[in-house]
Amino acid sequence: MTDNKPNTDVTKDWQATQGQKSSATRLRLFAALSWIVAIGGEIAGVVLLYRHKFDHGNLPLLIGILVGIAIFAIAGNLLWKAANRHDPARASEPFRFFVQNQLGAIITLIAFLPLVLLIFTDKNMDPQSKKVAGGVGAVLAVLATVIGVSFQPPSVEQYTQDMNACATQIKAGQPTTACSPEVAAQAQAIATDSAAVTAATKDPAHPNGQDVVYWIAPENGAAKSETEHVFHLCAAVSPLKDKTVNSGTVTEAYAQNAIRITKQIEMEQKQCGFTTATPAPAPAAPAPAPAQ
Repeated sequence: MTDNKPNTDVTKDWQATQGQKSSATRLRLFAALSWIVAIGGEIAGVVLLYRHKFDHGNLPLLIGILVGIAIFAIAGNLLWKAANRHDPARASEPFRFFVQNQLGAIITLIAFLPLVLLIFTDKNMDPQSKKVAGGVGAVLAVLATVIGVSFQPPSVEQYTQDMNACATQIKAGQPTTACSPEVAAQAQAIATDSAAVTAATKDPAHPNGQDVVYWIAPENGAAKSETEHVFHLCAAVSPLKDKTVNSGTVTEAYAQNAIRITKQIEMEQKQCGFTTATPAPAPAAPAPAPAQ
C-alpha cells in the first residue's frame, strides 16, 4: 500500500447509470418515432408531387407538409440530443462519436432534400407556387438541420473529467462548479465512500488514511462486472478469500461496477490491521448543486 494519493481520482471512464441508460433509450425511441413521421411526411409529399396534386393549386397543403416535416424533425433532434446528454459516446471512437452526435442533422437532410429538390425541378408546377414552396422548404430544411447539429457534443471522456473534478470539489468542501446533473450523483457517491474509506484506513503508517480499496475483479477479464460488487478495505478480508481481486481508488472501483462499500467496516479494520483509529462514520457531504 502507498500513502501517496493523487489530488484528483483518475478512473478508466465515467459510466452511465441504469437510470441514465433507461432515460436515453426512451428518448431515442421517441426521437426515432418523430423522425419516422418526418420521413413519412416527405414520402407523402413526393407521392403527391408525382401525382401532380400541386400543379395548379394545393399550395397550403404542400406548405403544411413541409412544416409538419420540420416540426417532427426538430422534435426528434431535440430528443436525440437529450438522450446523448444522458448516455454520450466516446470521443476516442471518432466514427461512432460523429454519427451518434450528428445523426439528427443527417436524418433531417434525408427528410427534406429529396422533396425540396423535386419541388425545384418539377416542370409542371406553377412557377410562383414552386418558388414559394421551394423557398419555404429550403429555409425549414436549414433551420431543422442546424438544430440537429451538436456543436459541443458530450463525451464519456468529458464526463469523466467532470465527475472527478466534482468529487474532488465535494471532498475539499469547495463550490461544486463541476457538478453537472449528469455527473453529480456519481461524484457525490464517490466522495462519500472515499471519505468513509479514508477514515477507516488510518494507522501509524498512514495517519491520514488511504483511498485504496479492493474488490472482486470483473469476470473473464472484462472491463466492468455485469453484476454489482462490494469493495473492501484490504485484500485479506474473508469475503475476498480465493477470489481474483483488483485494487485502486474508490473511483476505479466504481468504474468496474464495485459500487457498494462494505457494511462490515469494523470487522474488516481488524482483519486488515487498521485497529489504532476508531472508525468514524462517513460524513454526509452536502448534495452538489448542478453547475450553472
